[in-house]
Amino acid sequence: MNTPVWNPAIEFMEREALERLQLARLRNTIAWALKTPFYKRRLAEIGLSHPEEIASLRDVRRLPYTTKDDLRDAYPEGLLAVDREEVVRLHTSSGTTGAPTVIYHTQHDIDGWTELVARCIIATGATRRDVFQNMTNYGLFTGGLGLHYGAERVGMLVIPASSGNTSRQIQLMRNFRVTVVHATPSYLLHLQATLADEGVNVAELALQKAFIGAEPHSEETRHKIENLLGVKAYNSYGLSEMNGPGVAFECLHQTGLHLWEDAYILEIIDPETLQPLAEGQIGEIVLTSLQRQATPLLRYRTRDLSHLVSGHCPCGRIHRRLARLQGRSDDLLIINGVNVFPSQIESALM
Repeated sequence: MNTPVWNPAIEFMEREALERLQLARLRNTIAWALKTPFYKRRLAEIGLSHPEEIASLRDVRRLPYTTKDDLRDAYPEGLLAVDREEVVRLHTSSGTTGAPTVIYHTQHDIDGWTELVARCIIATGATRRDVFQNMTNYGLFTGGLGLHYGAERVGMLVIPASSGNTSRQIQLMRNFRVTVVHATPSYLLHLQATLADEGVNVAELALQKAFIGAEPHSEETRHKIENLLGVKAYNSYGLSEMNGPGVAFECLHQTGLHLWEDAYILEIIDPETLQPLAEGQIGEIVLTSLQRQATPLLRYRTRDLSHLVSGHCPCGRIHRRLARLQGRSDDLLIINGVNVFPSQIESALM
């Protein structure tokens, strides 16, 4: 099988070269971070005043963690590293569980994000000949715009359907012979039920692939979507604090989600002790942005739980892989001393 690839120079880069690139970009990120009131204060607390004081990638552990509460406390401009005139877009959370958070983007940031999403799309075997229907929200939610611009960069015909109005979604799929869709797993299950209610045979559609994300789901749910809709479903991982979709994605081989390490430094830590964990051990994903100008984030605690996948992917990419998300650290249940994740309960019920 030939490996479909968007940026071979980066995706197949030698590991040592990738780590040199990461170190250079980490120092650059710290330089941007030092321009923000928040990080200027936090880095001064650990005695770091210049990017060159970071001698190796291991020194990332010297840096302070950043949390959701930090972003809320810094709202609206405490984490802005550029002049407002350089900002071309912002995305903000709703703030339904507290103060809102905001992530700013320069055009450089948007272009970098679009590049990452294009890589993800091509890695699944999709091409510019595909017709892509985006069934996620647009606006302040990053899922819609992230995949939209990535698909346009690839050259696909993009249908910005947004979410809801399922009968209309089905009409678009039939009229324009849609081959790839992007949606949450729960919405795709609803879509299939509506297809059945309206007497539409899935075989009448041209669907081949589904990109799924934005909510935890079990492997059983993925297989159910594949069986009901006759597609291959590819897991996506992203979060608005790190642009949105495009952080990590499955390739054709589906052996884990490749995380683009030229754009992020990945750590897996014990959420209680904050100590690093080895491959295969489930812990909290911690990410440091490496390409962002407007809102650089250092060691951001995502609260998302996963583990590193060992070995090499047959596709040949050297970027490390995450397992499908197990849930969130704040959703973890401990029953008789055993860690139980909501996704495990979902698997048992499917």
